[in-house]
Amino acid sequence: MKQFHLALAAVLAMSAPAFAQHEHEQQGRPAGPPPQRGPEPYHGNQRAPEEHRDYRDQPNHPNAPHVDNGRTWVGHDEGRNDQRFHQDHPWEHGRFEGGFGPSHHWRLEGGDPRRFRFHGWYWTVAPWEFSYVDGWLWDSDDIIIYDDPDHPGWYLAYNTRLGTYVHVEYLG
Repeated sequence: MKQFHLALAAVLAMSAPAFAQHEHEQQGRPAGPPPQRGPEPYHGNQRAPEEHRDYRDQPNHPNAPHVDNGRTWVGHDEGRNDQRFHQDHPWEHGRFEGGFGPSHHWRLEGGDPRRFRFHGWYWTVAPWEFSYVDGWLWDSDDIIIYDDPDHPGWYLAYNTRLGTYVHVEYLG
């Protein structure tokens, strides 16, 4: 009987990560189709940065920058003059040339928001957007990279599982 309990405990211990992964995948809403292209340059009035902005434009939408119906980039309304995105030396590590848009899905291969990689390329999430990637799986999520038309030196990384995106900088 003791061996049965040990075996059962071992099986349960090894299956716990699978349950946690399944629970994590169920959070949020279905992402829907990925955007065919990145956002258009923003031409409205510049939005003042908010420390605790609410991005839920509809019920059941995430409280993070996201894309609705593969077309509307909710949250990309900071304008060109947002000082958080200013870089003295844009693209100081070079420009990303691996491919943009939905025909280029990239599988995350490890790391965290401070430094992550895919396909041998390294990136970092804008520090003020770390909270928007809490649900990202850094060793398995697929992302799509888009050029940011308003902020030189920044790109947008769209998570295909969650339908959310953040500003990222290419590190080479």
